[in-house]
Amino acid sequence: MIDLALIAIVSQLNQALRRAFAVSEDVAVLGNILEQDGRMATGATDKLVVSLVNIERDTTPYQAQLGASGPQRQPVSAPPVFLTLSVMFAANFASQNYTEALKFIAGTIGFFQSRPMMNPQNTPELDPRIERLMLDIANLGIAELSNLWGVLSGKYVPSVLYRVRMVAVDLAQISGQQQPIVDARTRVAGA
Repeated sequence: MIDLALIAIVSQLNQALRRAFAVSEDVAVLGNILEQDGRMATGATDKLVVSLVNIERDTTPYQAQLGASGPQRQPVSAPPVFLTLSVMFAANFASQNYTEALKFIAGTIGFFQSRPMMNPQNTPELDPRIERLMLDIANLGIAELSNLWGVLSGKYVPSVLYRVRMVAVDLAQISGQQQPIVDARTRVAGA
C-alpha cells in the first residue's frame, strides 16, 4: 500500500504542477536521485524527484473498530498498522535551471498547503483501502538536513521533506474466529 499511496500523491502533484506552470509533461517522478552505484538515476535530471526516505509506525491512538453484534461468529484478524512515511521532494535541476528548481519546490509546497489531506473523494486514483493521507512539512535543522543528504549519498538540491500519515497496512488476513457472548450472566461468590 505504500507504493499505491506514493503513486497517487505523485499523480496529483503532477496534475497540479502542469496546471500551475503550463507544462505538458510530468515534472514529478517517483524514485531515487542516485543509483546504488552513485550515478545519477535515469530520468531524474531536471525533475522533481519524490523519494521515500523513512518509514515509522504511527503511535497515535486509534479507535478500535467495532464488529457487528449478534450470535454469529466474528472473524479475528490483527489490527492494521498505521505508518508515517517521510517523503523527500527534491528539485534535481541543472545549475542553469536553478530558478526552475525553486519554482517547482514552491509549487509543491503550495499544492500540499491547499490540499493537506487526500482521500478517495478528492483523489480518485487513491486505493479505496486507504482512508486518507495527511501531509505535513517536517522541519529539519541544518545538521539534520546534512545528515539526511549524507544518508542519501547526494549533494544537496532544493528540497522539502513531508511526513505522510495514516497509511494503513492491513492485509485483512483472518487468524481465527471469535465466539460471540450469548449469556452475559455472571455468578458472584456468596450470592
